[in-house]
Amino acid sequence: MTNRQYFKKFTAHQDLLLLLAVLTLLLLALLKPSVPVKRDIHSYFFIVDITQSMNAADMQVNGKPASRLDHTKQLLHETISSLPCDTKVGLGMFSGVNVVTLYLPVEVCANFSAIQDTLDHVDWRNAWTADSRVRESMLSTSRVVSNFPEPAQVVFFTDGEEAPKLHAFNTRDLSTLQNADGWLLVGIGSEKGAAIPKYTEKNQLLGYWSHESMQLAPGAAPIAAAGLLNRKKDIAESVNDRYLSKLSEASMQAMAKEISATYVRGDSFMTLQSAMKKQKPARHEWTPWSLSSVLAGFAGLCLLLAYLPISRFVKKDKANNPPPAFTAAQF
Repeated sequence: MTNRQYFKKFTAHQDLLLLLAVLTLLLLALLKPSVPVKRDIHSYFFIVDITQSMNAADMQVNGKPASRLDHTKQLLHETISSLPCDTKVGLGMFSGVNVVTLYLPVEVCANFSAIQDTLDHVDWRNAWTADSRVRESMLSTSRVVSNFPEPAQVVFFTDGEEAPKLHAFNTRDLSTLQNADGWLLVGIGSEKGAAIPKYTEKNQLLGYWSHESMQLAPGAAPIAAAGLLNRKKDIAESVNDRYLSKLSEASMQAMAKEISATYVRGDSFMTLQSAMKKQKPARHEWTPWSLSSVLAGFAGLCLLLAYLPISRFVKKDKANNPPPAFTAAQF
């Protein structure tokens, strides 16, 4: 049987054959077949600095002046909203020397509302101490993440402000830090700086931290590190006496290099998103990729072809190319 004869038989039973193909493809789709594919797993642990220097208002939200903390929360709202489903997100807070976990990384789409609501309630009043020892917190972060049931990519938002200031006596050696490769340190704040407001527990402004309150003699560093040093003069008496907090970019860059992390300034969502895309995936794994949607798609295509008779095109072709006329000589 020639190809032309096969084609004629197909056109004669086109509807039946295509509907049979539709039924076969749909039955196969119901079996939920799959093939293993290797894919990147992205799991993020976002850490927010909630120390008082993050209340300094030298950032913007929607074009209006805002505190560093509010700017960070807006960045995270936009970032979390842009993450694809199957991405996992966890939240943590930093204060003093410790990082605490609000919850372990969870699937972003199924828990989207809960994640965003938790982020809305992150507040400087959640802090458990007034100190801010960012360098020391790297060790705490490593311990926390190492106890996660699954690997996670750390994204740490901070202005890098150290209180008390670092001296030779209280600068922690980070050479023993492990598993920090691929972390992302996000600098929040400006080089111009701003005064650090001091609030009551009800968020009422009392004044601003004084310059004297942030000074620390080298010999007093061990006492401050133990939390035994009381500041004598917290509130500035005049504008000139206010301590100006600035983004400690140079120290954060040096620390990132030391622990094999990456530093980026968190001025905009686009900059942060670009840096996160360069992070290594938390892990790779083989996962089943369902073929049901592909089979259902072919079934839909066959169904459309069943209502588009091929004979119509055949007739048109015959009209354009009529068979040759017989002559008297052929009889």
